[in-house]
Amino acid sequence: MAMTDFAPDHDLGRRSRPPTAREWLAPPIPGSLLWGWLGPLLVTLFAGVLRFDRLANPHAVVFDETYYAKDAWALLKFGWEHNTVKNADKVLINDPNADIWADGASFVAHPPAGKWMIAIGEWMFGATPFGWRFVPALAGTLAVLILCRVARRMTGSTLLGCAAGLLLAVDGLAFVTSRTALLDVFVMFWVLAGFACLVADRDRSRGQLADRLADDGSPYGPFLAHWWRIAAGVCLGMACATKWTGIFYVAAFGLMTVFWDFGARRAAGVRRPLAGTLALESPLAFAQLVIVGVVTYLATWWGWIFRPGGWGRGDASANPLWRPFEALPRLWHYHAEMLKFHNGLDARHDYQSWPWDWPVLRRPVAFFYNEPKGECGAARCSREILGIGTPALWWGALVALVVCALIWLLVRDWRAGAILLGFAAGWLTWFPSAFANRTMFLFYATPLIPFMAMAVVLVLGYLIGPARTHAPAHLAPRTGEAGRPRPPALPDAAPRRLVGASIAGAYLLVVLANFAYFYPVLAAKVMTYEEWNARIWLSSWI
Repeated sequence: MAMTDFAPDHDLGRRSRPPTAREWLAPPIPGSLLWGWLGPLLVTLFAGVLRFDRLANPHAVVFDETYYAKDAWALLKFGWEHNTVKNADKVLINDPNADIWADGASFVAHPPAGKWMIAIGEWMFGATPFGWRFVPALAGTLAVLILCRVARRMTGSTLLGCAAGLLLAVDGLAFVTSRTALLDVFVMFWVLAGFACLVADRDRSRGQLADRLADDGSPYGPFLAHWWRIAAGVCLGMACATKWTGIFYVAAFGLMTVFWDFGARRAAGVRRPLAGTLALESPLAFAQLVIVGVVTYLATWWGWIFRPGGWGRGDASANPLWRPFEALPRLWHYHAEMLKFHNGLDARHDYQSWPWDWPVLRRPVAFFYNEPKGECGAARCSREILGIGTPALWWGALVALVVCALIWLLVRDWRAGAILLGFAAGWLTWFPSAFANRTMFLFYATPLIPFMAMAVVLVLGYLIGPARTHAPAHLAPRTGEAGRPRPPALPDAAPRRLVGASIAGAYLLVVLANFAYFYPVLAAKVMTYEEWNARIWLSSWI
């Protein structure tokens, strides 16, 4: 049901049901198909301009690019990560074609998928700052398009969908991680893509369920294939193959699909919905999300599996068909060492922060900072890339998430529940590691940003309210009058919508202005020290 199309059932004081099962289970998305694509594409174009403008600046290795840019370059050359010479960063900046390789393979703490994606840009443009930042910028841009479309599907409003994408486009942390060769933007991209596939599958499968009900007499309901879940499994497998934190989204979204399937069968009037869900849908969902995800994960290790010389790999069989089976025990050992590394990562870092700090932006990360001489017309100049979210969005999202929790508790709106689950899967799961003093940073929260944006637009949609001043025609009382009876009148929605739309528009403008104000310290623009200091609102931001 489109939240801006007409009032939900609870506003009418009674639970009503459309005349057909399809309208009840899978109501169509209102609005123009043209604008449903054109609007998101325009927002995506805006996001792309922001991300690709001055992408090669600074001409330096920024923060953890020192690991991933060189690892990606090694994957292209060797198929696995390789040790480098001392001062390899400076050598590579001065000469992208320089030989930076030392002896032996390098042990790495993260799977290779994200580094393979960075390597695509290096293959296209060389081992240059633009080359290793190209695919992160592309992923960050495409994430805006995906968010526009999935938020439109969830709210039934192209305007709200575009608003969600716009919020992601102008979030400072999403912007910075899209312009640096780190892995977290890829986790965000693949998690969001997997979530979008599951939401699309929800709509499609509920429509199929409605269509097959009349011809299915089973107390368990019909069997549904859920083809979109295969795509979701690939996406979530890629998230796990970028960073292991993707596993938490696999678990959370897997449980979410079970509840969605059960809810759909119960709403459709299936006599034994739980048994039907567990027998006909859950085993297939496990295969589509987990098994497909595992296969995808292993496929990203192909360079290490098929080429000899990787860390812990040793020699490879002369028979390529035997190499995967030969490699699996050694890969298991590699993963045990990776897990040991992560569990023991408790070294103190100047920019570390805890998960409970992230929503309030207590401790951002300085990705890059220097003080160029004579470039700003003042005695002291500053240039920085500060990894921080746009405060107006993050602090507003805190309120929106609380409201979403109330909406889910009071109304059981599935959208609020899905958004909260996506946020919790990327936030609460860090708490046990934090209690164990594991080193962590604010940019680990990058995958949370789309769910924060969705929380905001969901609340804004509720604030704006329904578009129609009459209930849908199928809610009209049945009378003996000739012709179609007029639907019962609802209270005039125009004043409420005007106020709600004004508040929503004002909030979006505040976020845009806030991003514009912080843009110089997000994009390494040269400014006076006083201008830089004016944007450092808290002492903990230094």
